[in-house]
Order: sequence, then C-alpha cells, then structure tokens
Amino acid sequence: MSRATPWLAATAVLAAAWVGGRAYLAHEAATRLATAGVAVPVGEASPPSPADRIPDPRVGTFTSRQIPRRLPAFRLRNLAGRPESITRFAGRALILNFWATWCAPCRQEIPLLQAIDREWHARRFTVVGIAVDRRPAVAAFVQRFRIAYPILQGEQDALGVVTSLGVASPAFPFTVFTDARGEIVALYLGELHRPQIELILDTVRQVDDHRIALPAARRAIAAGLARLRRGAART
Repeated sequence: MSRATPWLAATAVLAAAWVGGRAYLAHEAATRLATAGVAVPVGEASPPSPADRIPDPRVGTFTSRQIPRRLPAFRLRNLAGRPESITRFAGRALILNFWATWCAPCRQEIPLLQAIDREWHARRFTVVGIAVDRRPAVAAFVQRFRIAYPILQGEQDALGVVTSLGVASPAFPFTVFTDARGEIVALYLGELHRPQIELILDTVRQVDDHRIALPAARRAIAAGLARLRRGAART
C-alpha cells in the first residue's frame, strides 16, 4: 500500500462529511423557513436566488416568471399507482397541500387539514395532499396517520408541478388555494394554523359567491395574514 492511500482515504471521508453536512444544514434551514409561514401575492414574482445559498422564502423561493393565474392542469399517480388528473375536482375550491413524509411541519398540520376537509366539504371545498416523495413511504404514512382526504404522489413529476406554479426552491409544506373556477387565490409557504386557513377559506368563499372580486380577495388575504402575524408577534 502506498503512503498516499491513507491520506486519500481520509480526504474522501472529510469530503463526504462536508457534503453531507451541507445537505443536512440546507434541509434544516429549509424546514425552519417553512415553519415561519409566508403569504405570497399571486401575480407577483420574486427575483431568483443564487444557487449557492439557501433561499429566503420572502425573496428567493420563486422563479422570475409569475405565479399562474389559474391552476395548471396536471396528472399524478394516486396511492394505487394509477394516473389521476387534478381536473377530477373541477367545480370545487381546492386546498392543494404539498408535503413530504420527512417534513415535521407537514405532519403537524395534517390533523388541521383533516378537520378542514370534513368541515368545508359540504361548502364545495376539497383538500388534496400532493406528496413529493416515494410512493411506498407515502402509502405507509397515509395508513399510519389515517389521512382521509385524497392524496396524489410523485417525485420528479410532482416537482414539475411545483415548478409550473412558479416555485423554484420549495420548502415544505406549502399550500395553494383555488376558487371553484380554478383561479389561484393564494399561495402560502409554511405550516398553516386554523386562524390563517379560515381567513383564506372565508375569502375564497366570498369569491365563489361573487361577493368580492379576485384582486380584492388577494389583497384582503394579504392584509389579514399580516394582521395575524402582528398579533402573534405581540403575544
């Protein structure tokens, strides 16, 4: 064995540890960013973030193009492995929750999403979970937590859906709210809590009832979420 071999082996170990450490820190930072919660105005774009730093959700999570006005048509697999189109839910206001099994804030908001799906179903709202994860892990997770609302799953194809929404560097969970016509009313980054989600859903219902126009609804949601953040900061 040459004298260089141990040195090369040690160098390889250090390099692997450095790469693994960066990946872990990036994951941890993304999780912390996700828990903060950020309301994103539809139709407004943020500048792209440099590739060598973790994006701040307020300025670097989105691509340079705009978030689409309407929910793009897409197909992902259900837990039985069959392709399913999001158009299956046409005519209903949607709460599209993007999540992953390894994401702690995602797990924390599932009971709320379960309750919201039950409480708002008769008002033509539906929660759809979109798991950006491997199907066996998602199926086991859904069974363990007894998730009753519809779940779609994908890996690269699900990331393609994320990209089509204008999200360049997703931090899970994030949730897209549409009205019954498929217009995107709000996009929210981070874990949802009941005051936030009920504010958004009440506003979406006003849109569906033609009591408020879509641009005004988006402004009302942004202002309402800002008030909730200020109130939380004072407590």
